[in-house]
Amino acid sequence: MSGPARRPTLVPDGLRLLRHGTEHRVLSGSVHYFRVHPDLWADRLRRVRAMGLNTVDTYVPWNWHEAVRGRTVFDGDRDVERFLHLVGDLGMDAIVRPGPYICAEWSNGGLPAWLTGTPGVRLRSSDPVYLDAVASWFDEVVPRLAALQANRGGPVVAVQVENEYGSFGDDHAYLAWVRDALVARGVDELLFTADGPTHLMLDGGTLPGALTTATFGSRPEQALKMLRERRDEPFLCAEFWNGWFDHWGERHHVRDPLDAARDVERLLELGGSVSLYMAHGGTNFGLTAGANHDGTDLQPTVTSYDSDAPVAEDGTATPKFRALRDVFSRYPSPHLPPDALDERWTVPAPRLAPRTLAVASARPALPVLRTLGDAVASPGPLTFEELGQDAGLVLHRAHPVLPPGDSTVSVLGLHDRATVYVDGVLVGTLERRTAEQGVRVRGDGREVVLELLVENLGRVNYGPRLGEHKGILGDVLVDRRIVHTWESRALPLDLLDAGELRRGAVPPPTTGGRPADTIATFELDVDEPADTFLALPGWTKGFVWVNDVLLGRYWRRGPQRTLYVPAPLLRTGANTVTVLEQHAPGEHVELRAEPDLGEREEYVEVL
Repeated sequence: MSGPARRPTLVPDGLRLLRHGTEHRVLSGSVHYFRVHPDLWADRLRRVRAMGLNTVDTYVPWNWHEAVRGRTVFDGDRDVERFLHLVGDLGMDAIVRPGPYICAEWSNGGLPAWLTGTPGVRLRSSDPVYLDAVASWFDEVVPRLAALQANRGGPVVAVQVENEYGSFGDDHAYLAWVRDALVARGVDELLFTADGPTHLMLDGGTLPGALTTATFGSRPEQALKMLRERRDEPFLCAEFWNGWFDHWGERHHVRDPLDAARDVERLLELGGSVSLYMAHGGTNFGLTAGANHDGTDLQPTVTSYDSDAPVAEDGTATPKFRALRDVFSRYPSPHLPPDALDERWTVPAPRLAPRTLAVASARPALPVLRTLGDAVASPGPLTFEELGQDAGLVLHRAHPVLPPGDSTVSVLGLHDRATVYVDGVLVGTLERRTAEQGVRVRGDGREVVLELLVENLGRVNYGPRLGEHKGILGDVLVDRRIVHTWESRALPLDLLDAGELRRGAVPPPTTGGRPADTIATFELDVDEPADTFLALPGWTKGFVWVNDVLLGRYWRRGPQRTLYVPAPLLRTGANTVTVLEQHAPGEHVELRAEPDLGEREEYVEVL
């Protein structure tokens, strides 16, 4: 499938790493093209380069490019080749991590929902069903990356084999298969694996013929000792965790800039190379945020992926940027352009002046949602997988008889959250840990319309629950009696035109204020587009669109209190903001000049 192999650009030489035969130190940082508006790719790359980095690292999320099986997309905001060309144009090297699994706090760890929804599939293993799907994906993506390798004139100097496999499984035949699949499709630059510096992880994740690298955020001496006990190879930290991501309901994680810089300097003094995770985090636009599971409950990731990175979500050069640049300045990269560190690349982007936007129109959400998509009949509520749906909401509708007096409506196997309506009235909310306890309803012995609006809060991206299905995986009960005969309506919000929400065939209320579940629109006039931060004081939980682009989730439980709106999402003149509120709306929204990611908590590394 590939032509003759060419000499790699980066070559391990004992404990040294050579680039074109000269001793070299990789000073890298992660920038995910899929978390940055494509109009801002060059800006963010210039900013991380101005910190002193000579290399950029990115994952390639399979589900971002092949959301529908057999339909791959590599243009627009999915044009990874254009992104890599920009890296090369700026005089930088690139490290590419095509998975097929990426973690990255990204929905499903990058694996497509159509794959993880396949009955019986064994993920990240030698299961032929899984390997056949990966092979087809690699046929599409790997030749594109291979053509951009440095030994062919592009920027790519290294390619990762899988991703932190040692913290997941021990199928070494599978890991070797991934390595061989990359090579067969043209990869002949440096191959490497990346795992946490523990015996368990290194035992499962290392591979002959690939450089062993580690992922950590502190104690570089300990990581180096463990790596050298196994192999005499160059020391590379493939992910240095200088910050951390956030979950809804927790605090905003930060790391002291000087603490991060001290550990990076210790790593470099040991002769190591480093890749910051993240150099610039970006945003989980739409419904792309993943989730963790702590063994007890789901931990969904917030919309922001700022990650307390040195280059903030909006491109700001933070104090951490300055502290790290001071360290990197003592390890200059001769192949960078002369103007790479120029201060002009760190100038803050313009921002809109703060203002308050009043509601221009509002209507009840539930009647509008009932008009969208097609209702599918079945004996029980259908899961997201059975509906062929990745993310968003599913509206289930049935007509049970409620006995006289109080009853309990409960759900077995709820993944992840449901608002419950009886005859169009919101009667309660269920989450995973409360779903079997149910909500109390009152009946009079007559048939009612029971509706459950079920939300996928983010697919698990790490650990043994990877690939977990979404929706109602069991039954809905009235007391002990199962409710049968349902209609299920798929509402993939990331694929809907927000105009469908605004054009819903239900007029706005004329009296009594806005209902609990609301679709509200706001008008925003802009003289010249610039960055802004959208706040929703008094609102509870829901989704926001800016000019028909789904920005992401908001949630009163925090920590995140503002959503970043990059300038390219706005246009000169009239703009529209659409809010789908699931519970209780506020009176207005605000544009703010500064981000508010919530109450802060110092990040502590746990392996």
